[in-house]
Amino acid sequence: MYLLPAIDILGGKAVRLAKGDYNQVTVYNDDPAAQAQLFEDEGATWLHVVDLDGARSGEPENIAIIEHILAKTKLKVEVGGGIRSLDTIARLADAGVSRVVLGTSLVADPAFAEAAVAQYGQLLTAGIDAKGGEVAVAGWREGAGVAAEELARHVSELGFCHLVYTDIARDGMQTGIDPTAYVRMAEAFGHPVIASGGVAGVADIERLGQVAASIEGVIAGRAIYEGSLSVKEGVDACEEATRRAEAGVAASADWPSPAPITPC
Repeated sequence: MYLLPAIDILGGKAVRLAKGDYNQVTVYNDDPAAQAQLFEDEGATWLHVVDLDGARSGEPENIAIIEHILAKTKLKVEVGGGIRSLDTIARLADAGVSRVVLGTSLVADPAFAEAAVAQYGQLLTAGIDAKGGEVAVAGWREGAGVAAEELARHVSELGFCHLVYTDIARDGMQTGIDPTAYVRMAEAFGHPVIASGGVAGVADIERLGQVAASIEGVIAGRAIYEGSLSVKEGVDACEEATRRAEAGVAASADWPSPAPITPC
């Protein structure tokens, strides 16, 4: 497990939305690259970036800012939002991103998603955002009529090895994590997933650590910005969960071990 502090970019600024609502925006830093440097200084090694403008419009609008983040830090950067062409993936790959997240296109343009994973393989991450078990697309403004677990099984068959699963109802709300949701998604996907949505503090990361076999990483945003979780606390909790899992420490009885899943 590892921590991925989140930077959501809207209008060139680092922001957070409440439940994915573009009308509920909090600005945390006018300079996303400066924010990324702060996260790196505090011990982060990964960064999760979402181009919210791109997610809404369907065309990346903040690649220059992402390139600036990559130039200013040594962070491994995972990027999503409006990525719907091979040319965009190529530009991000050339810029040095570690992973590119495909979301809406998994449903809206499955032929593109299939071609992308065939060409870029491990560079790609499937992004499944869901509310009430149904996949949401177009910047979370539309329901896709597809069950999240069904899509997880499908993208695994396509060859995706990484998956970010976001619980929209909890995202940006600091309401706490539901570990069982990520266990179910990992079982459907067949690999550990990156958990996103609702982290309120270090206790939530520790709870995810009880099912560490199902969890590749943990994305945290508002909790870090508002001080209920420090980057150091999150990094340390993830590292401790990894140590316990590698040592074979049994999961809590409250969170039984999932069906067999395999890291990529």
